[in-house]
Amino acid sequence: MLMPRRTKYRKQMRGKMRGAATRGNSVVFGEFGLQAQTSGWVDSRQIESAR
Repeated sequence: MLMPRRTKYRKQMRGKMRGAATRGNSVVFGEFGLQAQTSGWVDSRQIESAR
C-alpha cells in the first residue's frame, strides 16, 4: 500500500464529506469509468484493487 514515509502519526484525522464532487469528476483518459453509487471514503486497499 502507498503511504508517506515520515509522518508524525500513522492515522490521519479525516475531514468532513460535503456533498458531490465539483472537481475531478470527469473521465480524462479513455471512454469509460467507474461511478460510485453512495458516498464514502476510499482507502488505499480499494484503490490498489481497482488499479
